[in-house]
Amino acid sequence: MSAFSLTLMAQVTDYHAHAISDTYRELVAKHGMQLDEGFPLPQWSVDAHLKMMNEAGIDRAVLTLPAPHPYFGNQEECNQACRMLNVEMAEICQDGHFSFCATLPLPDVEAAIAEAKYALDTLGAVGVKLATNVYGQYLGDSVLDPLMEYLSNRHALVILHPHKPSPVNDVVMKQTPLAMQEYLSETTRTVCNMISRNVLARYPKMRIVVPHAGAYLPIAIPRMKSLYPVMQRNGLVGDIDFEANIGCLWFDIAGSPSEATMQALLTLTTADHLLYGSDFPYVSPQVITKNMPRMKSYLESDINSNSQGVTAADTEQTTDSRNQLITRIAEIEVHKKYLTEYLAAAGRVGATSVAQEPGVVCIFPMQVEGKPNTIRIVEIYRDSAAYQAHLQTPHFLEYKQSTLHMVKLLRLIDTTPLDKDAMPLIFKKY
Repeated sequence: MSAFSLTLMAQVTDYHAHAISDTYRELVAKHGMQLDEGFPLPQWSVDAHLKMMNEAGIDRAVLTLPAPHPYFGNQEECNQACRMLNVEMAEICQDGHFSFCATLPLPDVEAAIAEAKYALDTLGAVGVKLATNVYGQYLGDSVLDPLMEYLSNRHALVILHPHKPSPVNDVVMKQTPLAMQEYLSETTRTVCNMISRNVLARYPKMRIVVPHAGAYLPIAIPRMKSLYPVMQRNGLVGDIDFEANIGCLWFDIAGSPSEATMQALLTLTTADHLLYGSDFPYVSPQVITKNMPRMKSYLESDINSNSQGVTAADTEQTTDSRNQLITRIAEIEVHKKYLTEYLAAAGRVGATSVAQEPGVVCIFPMQVEGKPNTIRIVEIYRDSAAYQAHLQTPHFLEYKQSTLHMVKLLRLIDTTPLDKDAMPLIFKKY
C-alpha cells in the first residue's frame, strides 16, 4: 500500500459543510426550485450542526451555500440575495465554531467581484464558494477571467461545489440522481475546463478546494496529458502547464471515499493537499460519526508506518548534504480573528518538527513588527527527501488542515543560500 495520510487528530476542520437557513429555503421555494437538484433541501440549524460536530469530533466548519445557486433569471434579485445570505452567514459565524465562504452573484462577473471584496473585507469571509456552473456558465469560461484574476490577487480560498449540469438530460437525471453520478462528472468537467484553458496556472495564487475526493480527476487528468500533444498540434488547445494547475488544487474527502479511491487521488496530489469534509446536513450525523473512526483507523495507521520508515531512513543517512539544503521563507497574512489561534498552531508545528524530524533544520515563525497579522516563517530542510517527509507527518498535516481557513494570504519564496558551507557552522555556533 502506498503511503498517504490525512490527519484527523487534535484539530479537525470541515471544508465541506452547508448552511441552509430559512431565508435561503424561502428564496428557493419562491421560485419552485426545491427539487431542482433532484433532492430536497435537508433540515439544518446551528444547534444541530454544533451537536453533530461535538459528537463526531469536528472543531470547526467552513460553511458554504448548497445548490441551487440563487440566480433565477433576475440579476438584481441575485445580487440582493447573495448579499443577504452572506450577511446571514457572517452572523452565524460569530460564535467561533464556524467560518464561511461567500456566495457570489454570478453570472454577473462585475457584481461577483464587488461582492467578493465586500465579503472578504467587511463580512470576514475566509474565501468564496463557486458553483461548477451557473446555468451554463462553467468555470474556465474566458468571461470569468477577471474574477479569477481578482481572487488570485487576493490569495483567495475557493471552495467548489457541483451543481446541476446545463444543459441537462432530464430523463437521465431521473434515472440516475445527480448526487449518485453527475455531481462527480460535473466536478471533473469544470476542473478540466479550467485546466484546458490554463486558468489556474495563469492565476496561481488561489487555493481551490475540489469536493468529493477529486471525483474522476485521477482518471481524467492522465488522459488529458496523454492527448495534449496531438490536441495542441492540431490547434485544439493552447499551452497547458499541468503541474502548475494541479498544484493549486486541494481535495476534500466528503462522501467517505474508500481506501482505493484515496490511493487513486494520491496519484494526482500529495497528502498535505487533502482536507476533511462531512457534507453535513446532506449526510446524517450518525453516518458522519460512525465513519470518523474508520477513516482515522486506515489513514492514521499509514501515517504511523510512513513516518516510522522515514525516521529510520533519516537516522541511517550519513552523507554530508549541506549543499542540498532547501531554504525558503513563507509569507503569511492571517485573518485578524484567528491570529491567536494561528500563532499557537504555527508555534506547535515548528517546535514539533525540529524536535522530532532529523531532516528539519529550522522552522522559525516570526511576526512582522508593527504588523501583527503578518507572519514570516524561515524554513530550512536538510534536503528534498527531508522536506517531502515533513509534508507527510501528522503534525504538519494537522497544522495545514486546521489553519487553511485562517490564512488570508500565503506566498512561498524559495531561496538559494549565498554561502552554503556557512549554514552548518551557523547552527553549530548557536
